[in-house]
Amino acid sequence: MTTDLIDLRAARTADCEALAGIHSEAWLGAYRGVLHGVDLQKMISRRGSSWWRGALARGVDIKILSIAEIPAGYATYGPCRLRDTGMDGEIYELYLKPEYQGLGFGRALFQNVRETLSAKSMPGVAVQVLSANEPARAFYKAVGGKLAAKSWYRIGGRRLELSIYAWPQIST
Repeated sequence: MTTDLIDLRAARTADCEALAGIHSEAWLGAYRGVLHGVDLQKMISRRGSSWWRGALARGVDIKILSIAEIPAGYATYGPCRLRDTGMDGEIYELYLKPEYQGLGFGRALFQNVRETLSAKSMPGVAVQVLSANEPARAFYKAVGGKLAAKSWYRIGGRRLELSIYAWPQIST
């Protein structure tokens, strides 16, 4: 039995059902009203437990956050795919179940992933977020992100603006 309240570790195959649930709950909370309902449901339905098993099999880096042994959030991360940011690493996704948001757990997960990327020689980090997702934008600003660029994403025939935040090096 562990006495730690917060556990941050690499995801395992046994976590795939929990990852699918976290993704679904977080996306419904974050994007309901931002994305059309049909588009949102399609995006969520694509990320079932089999998708997560495949991601792990492909070597996707996934960190899971558990609170009192209950999976509460996750982050995916790796080399930066965003051209012209000058960053080495990227946090592709960082999501918490709605009931765990605003309590400092996201900050702990974010910092842990940044440290992991820095240890892998990727000290500069970028994140992209839908500009209409005000809570996410406020979170990334609160953890020191600087707006570095804007981009666009197409979904369901709509063009949505993305905000790209950057952290040039890890602060110690």
